[in-house]
Amino acid sequence: MIFRDSVRNFFVMIELELRRLRHDRTELYFRAVQPILWIVIFAPVMSAIRAIPTPGGIPYIDFMTPGVLIQSTTFLSIFYGLMMVWERDSGILKKLLVTPASRYATVIGRSMASGVRAIFQGLIVIPVALLMSVKFIPNAAYFVSAFVIIFFSSGGFAAISIIAASFMKTRERFMGIGQAIIMPLFFASNALYPVEMMPQILKDFSAVNPMSYVVDAVRGLLITGDLSNLPIDLAAIAIFDVVLFILASISFKRIIE
Repeated sequence: MIFRDSVRNFFVMIELELRRLRHDRTELYFRAVQPILWIVIFAPVMSAIRAIPTPGGIPYIDFMTPGVLIQSTTFLSIFYGLMMVWERDSGILKKLLVTPASRYATVIGRSMASGVRAIFQGLIVIPVALLMSVKFIPNAAYFVSAFVIIFFSSGGFAAISIIAASFMKTRERFMGIGQAIIMPLFFASNALYPVEMMPQILKDFSAVNPMSYVVDAVRGLLITGDLSNLPIDLAAIAIFDVVLFILASISFKRIIE
């Protein structure tokens, strides 16, 4: 009974997010401006000056596109906690806690709901990349696999935002901590440049940076076709999700206190 309620709660959260997007997609469009600027302006400039060598000699814009895609979806997921702060202030979270579903199911459901927004964000960014002549691997299974990875990894990043929301009591404070989380993850990953170019301290951080594994998996599926690291990437993402879901579930009750 508890398991059935938990599964139902999970899909209710997904459905709720789909309803929100159907009625208001403005945030997605505005959030897409930044990755579009990265692809349309930054990537061509860096390609022209040939400042960053890429593995296998692939065009820099191709190399960078998966990183920008993951950065934009992570941005959405991290700021998903801002909605949690609003729901706490409006009393919605208290109602969620009295449902039959466990606290863990509620946290996982809310976290994974952010993956819905991430997928729609990706569906905006990919066509722009195609217009910029980014060469994706023409394999539907690879595309579906990449978006599945984006969906599940977004849940882990959203769990980070739930943890942050449990400590940040106002939306203004949460905005600041959100930026402080996203930018180090982005710039200390393989999103914009190969790990080999980094100073040793950043290489060490990249090795434990979940964004690096997500970017590597998506880049292999969409751009390079190199899937040799995919099992390691998937294992790292799974561990990241499980650990963050547990920590977010522990801190969830603190949000409404």
